[in-house]
Amino acid sequence: MEIDAIQQLEQQVDDLLHTSRRGREENMLLQAQKTAWLSERAQLLEKTEIARGRIDKMVQRLKEMDSEL
Repeated sequence: MEIDAIQQLEQQVDDLLHTSRRGREENMLLQAQKTAWLSERAQLLEKTEIARGRIDKMVQRLKEMDSEL
């Protein structure tokens, strides 16, 4: 009877180790994705600011042209 209990406990420990390992791997993958998304977000924010600056300049030039007419 004790052998069955020990084998069952060993199986539970193995299952726990497997689950823990899988959780660590998933966490590492999620951290890598987070890093990539944060980098992409920073690039998009920079591009947005550049575009906003260009649009502001165009609007200002149009206003100047309108006031000249």
